[in-house]
Amino acid sequence: MNRVRVWLPKAVAVCFTVLLVWAAPLAAAAQASLPITEKIEWTWSDRPDAAVAGLPNVLLVGDSITRGYYPAVAASLKGVANVYLFATSACSGDFRLPEQIRGYFKMMALPFAVVHFNNGMHGWAYTEQQYAAGLPEMLAAVRAGAPNARLIWATTTPVREETPPRDTNGANNARIDARNKLAAALMTREHIPTDDQHQLMLQHSDLHSGDVHYTTAGSALQAEQVAAKIRALLGTR
Repeated sequence: MNRVRVWLPKAVAVCFTVLLVWAAPLAAAAQASLPITEKIEWTWSDRPDAAVAGLPNVLLVGDSITRGYYPAVAASLKGVANVYLFATSACSGDFRLPEQIRGYFKMMALPFAVVHFNNGMHGWAYTEQQYAAGLPEMLAAVRAGAPNARLIWATTTPVREETPPRDTNGANNARIDARNKLAAALMTREHIPTDDQHQLMLQHSDLHSGDVHYTTAGSALQAEQVAAKIRALLGTR
């Protein structure tokens, strides 16, 4: 058998070696930048059947908790504002979240007078440090999409813990408290008022439906406070 040897010039061999050295960390970085997904990932939006011309537009940004109280908020603000919803399972710290928010604003192309927003009940595979690091970019996406809106942050609600927990998907109240504290620090620095949904629902654990979500009565109670905060920002009663 004849063997063929291929000789590379020294410069080419050095370049090839350098490429291999750089390729490994780049591949690792690309892998690290991938989102940490949950079993079910989703986004959800809703809007008025027929927006009323002349009324201000209000947007609720959040997750399935926000989805739960959205209908009651929209009903409470009927004749006061057109209420819209954007909800997602993406967590602060996940690069998809600000992208999704920017995509929503681009899709709707509406001026919003108020944005009531929350994030914190998903993405428990992310650390609290990663969650905190992602909040400024989420806030920047909201501000870019609604540059003239008044903003209000909503705290993340408590879960009903059991031994073992059933459907919290990794959430526990110690971690929720930590996330709320980290978010509060940013909102204080940015002079953004807070709707303390956590404190509200801490007093109503009997209104849980499962370990995370709330009954219709619980969502209605949340909606009452959300609507009141929004009315205050709109200057209406």
